[in-house]
Amino acid sequence: MLATWREVLLNGPAWTALGLSLKVACWATALDLLLGIGFGYLLARCRFAGRELLDAMLTLPMVMPPTVLGYYLLVLIGREGWLGAWLQKSFGINLIFTWQAAVIAAAVVAFPLVLKSARSAFETVDPQLEQAARVLGLPAAAVFLRVTLPLAWRGVLAGTLLAFARSMGEFGATLMVAGSIPGKTQTLSIAVYEAVQAGQDDSANLLVIITSLTCIVVLILANQLTPNRNKGGSHG
Repeated sequence: MLATWREVLLNGPAWTALGLSLKVACWATALDLLLGIGFGYLLARCRFAGRELLDAMLTLPMVMPPTVLGYYLLVLIGREGWLGAWLQKSFGINLIFTWQAAVIAAAVVAFPLVLKSARSAFETVDPQLEQAARVLGLPAAAVFLRVTLPLAWRGVLAGTLLAFARSMGEFGATLMVAGSIPGKTQTLSIAVYEAVQAGQDDSANLLVIITSLTCIVVLILANQLTPNRNKGGSHG
């Protein structure tokens, strides 16, 4: 058994899958962070017709089956999809069965985690502080960067870490649009599935342990960054 585990540890596929998963998760989280901050601030500070409908649409990936999301992505970025066909015709870009498709799938699935955390964090910022900054002559962009975001960063970052963990474990939508190509699109979760299907229990066990430990570390960090409301009440 020990020799088998040593062989698994020395083989490249598990670590290649880990590297690809980290690459996909980092890119997906970066996209989610940018979009999540923008839409989170919009939903937290602006009142407009259809605001709650927009929030529901952006949150939909949290409750929708990943395979359904994968199908929608195929309709969007597939070779026959309106965006995919345009990219292929105009720039010769094919996203299907590439690691970029895995990034898109992971970003879509994990986006609600950043959005909800960012919106909640921005809603906790006292608008009077922002108004005071405007009275002092700061432009809107400076108010956001120097007042709003610094006060909300812990909640935003906690949601971002949760999105990173979710991106690491994404399976259904990724398999639909990126497939399972070893060394190219086979992430950790897909590698686990393939190992189980092939009866390679030792490889599956190693991949599961790597995935679990990575997610545990991320969740601990996210928990540390989440504001502790009890601390505020302990001074009373």
